[in-house]
Amino acid sequence: MNKLALQGGIPVRTKPWVSKYMGSEELGAEEKARVLKVLDKKRVFRYYPIGLEDSETSILEQEYKDFLGTDYALAVNSGTSALICALIAAGVGPGDEVIIPAYTWVATAAAVAIVNAVPVLAEVDTSLTLDPVDLVERITPRTKAIIVVHMRGISADMDGIMAIAKEHKLMVIEDAAQANGGTYHGRMLGSIGDLGCFSLQQSKVITTGEGGMLVTNSEELWQRAVLYHDGAGYQFRFIERKIPAFPGQNYRLTELQAALSLGQLEKMPAILQKTQSTKKKLVQKLQEQPKIELSPVFGTERDLGVSLIFYLEDSQKAKVVAEALTAEGIPAFQVYDRQANDQHIYVNWEFLVERRDPWGGSYPWSSPAYEGSVDYSEASCPFTLDLLSRSVQIHLNHLVTDEDVDDIVLAINKVANHLL
Repeated sequence: MNKLALQGGIPVRTKPWVSKYMGSEELGAEEKARVLKVLDKKRVFRYYPIGLEDSETSILEQEYKDFLGTDYALAVNSGTSALICALIAAGVGPGDEVIIPAYTWVATAAAVAIVNAVPVLAEVDTSLTLDPVDLVERITPRTKAIIVVHMRGISADMDGIMAIAKEHKLMVIEDAAQANGGTYHGRMLGSIGDLGCFSLQQSKVITTGEGGMLVTNSEELWQRAVLYHDGAGYQFRFIERKIPAFPGQNYRLTELQAALSLGQLEKMPAILQKTQSTKKKLVQKLQEQPKIELSPVFGTERDLGVSLIFYLEDSQKAKVVAEALTAEGIPAFQVYDRQANDQHIYVNWEFLVERRDPWGGSYPWSSPAYEGSVDYSEASCPFTLDLLSRSVQIHLNHLVTDEDVDDIVLAINKVANHLL
C-alpha cells in the first residue's frame, strides 16, 4: 500500500476539490435576465408602484406553494427571519420552552431567545437529526413548540416527531434551511409540520445571497407571520387582515432577490437529482469499508447528498483521519473539533451557554414568566457531542463526478488501511 501523503507519500488526488456551494455555482443567463427585467421595470420594492400584481416576490411565493404543495408562503430576507416569524406565528413567547436539536446552526437557538422563549436542547441520533426518544424526555409543562432541523440535508424522523407533538399538543416548526427540496417518505420537507422555514443564503441548495421562505397550511399562522415580517402591514392594504394588529419588524425580501431566487428555483430539481444520485453511489461503495460507520439513512430518499459524514471509533481517530484525507487531496474535517468554534454545535453558542441577552442581562431565562430551569453544559447532550467528535465530514455538491467519487473511496480506503 502506498505511503500516506501525510507521511510524505503521493496523494490520491492533486487537482482542486469541488466548491462547497451549489446554487451559486449555477448562477448564469437565466438569473441575469430575471434581474435585468426587474431593473428595466424600475420596481425593486415589492409593493411599489402598484400592489401585489407583477411582483417577483409574489410570483416566488406562488412557485414555492406549488413546489411544496402548501396553501401559503411568505418570502423573507433570511432563514433566521423565517424562524422568528414562525415562532411568532405559533404564539411562542415569554415563559415558553422550545425544544431544538443540539446540532444545528446557532440561528435556531437565537430565534427562540429573540422571541423571549427558552431553548431546550435535545440529542440527535445517528441520522444527525432530532432523536424522538430523547425528545420525549425533554418535554415539560412549559414546552410550546418543537423546531425540527433537517440537518446536512437529511430529513428527521417526521412520523415519530409528529406523533409526539400530537400527543402533547405541541406546534412543530421545520427548519429546512439545509434541506431545501428534500422529501420524507414522498412528502416535501417544510410541508409536514405546522410551519416550514427555508434559507436562500449562499451555502444552501439554491441562493439569492441572503433570503428565506416560510410556508404553512394555516391562514391564521400565515397572517401572523406576514404581519410580523412587515410591521407596516403593506400586504394588508391589498388583502383582508383577519387577525388583531401587533408590532412587527421589517424582514421583507426585495424584488431583485426574488428574481434571483426564481431563476435558481428552476434549477433545484436537477441539482438535487445529481447530488442524491452521487451520494447513493458513494454510500454503496463505502459499504465495503468495515472500518467506518455510516447511518442507515445516508444515501436514501431522506438524504439530499450535500455532504458525506462517517463515524469512527473515537475523536482522536476522527481528527487524524480528517487530516490524512485532506493531505490525500480530499478536504475533510472533524465535525466537532474543540478548537474550531463551529457555530453548528451548542457548546459554542456563547450567548446560550452564558445565558446572555443584548443588554447585559439574562433574559429570557430570568424572565418572571419563566418558571423552569435548563442545562446547556456538555453533560446535557453527551451522545451528540460524542457522535460529532468522532465524525468526519466531506463537502459534496452536484458537480462531483464519478471520478471524484472514486477518489473519495480510494482515499478513505487508503487512510483506513493505514490508520484504523
